[in-house]
Amino acid sequence: MVESEGLLMYDELIAVHTIMRRGADLTTASLERLVAGEPVGVKAVVRLARWQAEFVHHHHESEDELFWPVLRTLFPDVVAGLDGLSAEHEKLDHELRALSVAIDTLAEKDVDVREAAGAALPAATSVRDVLIGHLDAEEPVLKGLFPRVPDADIVRLRKAIVDGAPRGGPDLVIGLLSEPVPAPGHDVMMANFPAPVRLLRPLLLRRFHSTLGALAAR
Repeated sequence: MVESEGLLMYDELIAVHTIMRRGADLTTASLERLVAGEPVGVKAVVRLARWQAEFVHHHHESEDELFWPVLRTLFPDVVAGLDGLSAEHEKLDHELRALSVAIDTLAEKDVDVREAAGAALPAATSVRDVLIGHLDAEEPVLKGLFPRVPDADIVRLRKAIVDGAPRGGPDLVIGLLSEPVPAPGHDVMMANFPAPVRLLRPLLLRRFHSTLGALAAR
C-alpha cells in the first residue's frame, strides 16, 4: 500500500526534528567541553551554533507561514492549538537570539574562551530544553493532522520548504540525520534531497566526522 503524502511528510518532519534535537545536544555538549578547558575547536562550535540557529528558525518559520495556514483552513477546530505552538516558536526565537549574541562574543578575537563559553552555555541549554519540550508537544498534534491533508497540498508545501531552505551546513544536516544511527524518516528525507546532495553524501559525512573531531565529540 502506498503511503499518503501526508504520512511521508510526517516522517520527514520527525527526521528534521531529530536533526534539531541532536544539533541542540551537540552545541550544548561542545560548550560544556570548552568551559571545562578541553581542547575543542572554537571555530567549529561557532559554526555549529550559528547553523543551529538558522536551521531551527527556518523550520519554525516554514511552519508558521506555510503549514499552519493550510491546517487552520482544513481543521478550524485546532486553531487554538496551532496558535499555542506559534507562541512557543516566538519564545524559542528569543532564546536563539540570545544564543547567537553569546556565540558572536565567543567568535571575537582575543576573547577569554572559557569565560565566553560559560556565558553562552546557559543560552544553549535553554534553547535545547525549550526546543525539546516544544517538539514533544508538537509531534502528537501534527501526527493526527498530516495524514488528512490532501496530497496536492503536501506536494506544494514540500516544494516551498525545499526552495526556501537554508543552503549552509549540508554536512551537519546529513551527519545529524545519519548518526549515531539513521533518524526515523531518514530514507524519506534523503529521497527528497536534491540529487547533488545525495551524490555528495560520503563527502559530507567525512566533513561531519572532521567537525566531530574538532568538537572532541568522538
